[in-house]
Amino acid sequence: MNRPYRFAASCALALAAAFPFAPAHADGGDTALTNLIALVSQRLALAEPVARWKWANHQEITDTPRENALLADVEKRAAAANVDPAFARAFFQDQIDASKEVQNALFASWRSAQPPQGPAPDLATSTRPLLDKLTQALVAGLARVQPLRTADDCPSRVAQSLANWKSLTRYDAVHSSALTHALGHVCETGGVGATG
Repeated sequence: MNRPYRFAASCALALAAAFPFAPAHADGGDTALTNLIALVSQRLALAEPVARWKWANHQEITDTPRENALLADVEKRAAAANVDPAFARAFFQDQIDASKEVQNALFASWRSAQPPQGPAPDLATSTRPLLDKLTQALVAGLARVQPLRTADDCPSRVAQSLANWKSLTRYDAVHSSALTHALGHVCETGGVGATG
């Protein structure tokens, strides 16, 4: 894995280890947004071990049956948490797409340079349990941000929270773009705002 990917992934995983699915407390009234962005970042960091497993096992990046199963499960969890299931489904589709964006970039890098070294992580025993915990935490996070979705300033608030988060962490262009993509449906009007 090249250095920018390694740094972004290790940074997010270090945050995950230090604060496992715990709320972040930063920007005053938009703490719920910051918490959601922190969880999204943790999920996005798991794209690298998933990609390594797929590479080692000669699997396609897109796994439509698993993606559809996740989205169906998310809709059920959302309904139980009083979150609009359509909102949850759109949000998690963004998480899937953002993860695949990173995985595709990693595959391209590995094809053109050096493939990943060492054994691939075991998805069943390590990565998928973390993804499942993050799914649960993200649905709870959606419940907290749901009241903000219809506010006129929602896109600008998400953009500011995202800019604040990115100023605290380091992302290469692929991870930065994927993180922005992952937040595309937080606001009812869509989009993240002026994320520049």
